[in-house]
Amino acid sequence: MSQTINAAIVGTGFIGPAHLEALRRLPNVTVTGLVEVNQEIADQKAAELGIPNAYTFENMLKDESIQVVHICTPNFLHFPQTKAALLAGKHVICEKPLAVSTAEAEELVKIAKDLGLINAVHFNLRYYPMVRQMRTMRQKGELGEVYAVMGSYLQDWLFHKTDYNWRLEPDQSGDSRAIADIGSHLLDMTEYVTGLKVTAVMANFSTVHKTRLKPLKAIETFSGKALDPSDYKEYPVNSEDYATVLLRFNNGNTGSITVSQVNAGRKNRLNIEIAGSKSNFEFNTERPNELWIGKRDSSNSVLMKDPGLFHPEAAALVSFPGGHNEGFPDTSKQLFKEVYEAVRAGKQPEDAPYPTFESGLRELIIGDRIVESNKKQSWVEV
Repeated sequence: MSQTINAAIVGTGFIGPAHLEALRRLPNVTVTGLVEVNQEIADQKAAELGIPNAYTFENMLKDESIQVVHICTPNFLHFPQTKAALLAGKHVICEKPLAVSTAEAEELVKIAKDLGLINAVHFNLRYYPMVRQMRTMRQKGELGEVYAVMGSYLQDWLFHKTDYNWRLEPDQSGDSRAIADIGSHLLDMTEYVTGLKVTAVMANFSTVHKTRLKPLKAIETFSGKALDPSDYKEYPVNSEDYATVLLRFNNGNTGSITVSQVNAGRKNRLNIEIAGSKSNFEFNTERPNELWIGKRDSSNSVLMKDPGLFHPEAAALVSFPGGHNEGFPDTSKQLFKEVYEAVRAGKQPEDAPYPTFESGLRELIIGDRIVESNKKQSWVEV
């Protein structure tokens, strides 16, 4: 059990260093390699982040000491890099989306299964302890029959016309933006907690900024930095800033989700409310250590994060006593902890507790149907 596992991180934008920080908090896991677009940038970033080895992607694959690869690059690179890593015999944790098409995702699912390699997608938001607690409470009958689901995921990092990121470019991110980027987290959480499957969708998209000003100089995501007017070039935008989707579930009931990246003041607010026949659960990622539980015939309550008050399944995701808050960085740590347990065991569990490539494929299928529904302006079956 003390065997040290060596990992490499591919990509050093916003999420790559988040993976690194989480991995450094796990025992017997060492990030020994970093990959960037060329050797010069790789050397620079490896020095900044304190990683001993810097590689181009091809050279990293040749290093047999690296057992696990974290793919943290733009969406269009997920499929080719994940496929290459699998074929090189590496276990892979890929950022979402798993690929930009369902056909690519299906191929990755098959390759990983055929080769017997550990595979996971970074749907880390289901690793807030309160989310596991909601799921466990539902499994134990404390929610009752699911009557409805109401969810939203709101951000403001693309509020201004001058806000820019590669996700705005379809050739890098795919046909959908807000739904694919943040809606996928909300949809994954909805099915994970409720145990239901989305069977049909009705979607409506809105592009608030029909054109945006693309910076001609490099600017980091979420940096909040502004450039001079002469440093921008106008370009057209076709992907959605805002979307609302009606949902039908396999129990015959319905729900809805709204996602937006242009809501001023909402920095990263996923809110999910699940109405059941016994209780109502409400969870908000900006208050991740609280779960509101609604009742019709008795007092409502707020459950605070405390492993002593949780079901054991949820307590397993808590590292500190009650009153010691845990948040976004801890979600990745807890996800990776379960994945690396599988790596150490040398086998992907048949019913893996973590989101696998099949989970990534599932969200791509739902996302495709949502895009189709918006184009047709009609219900589409999933």
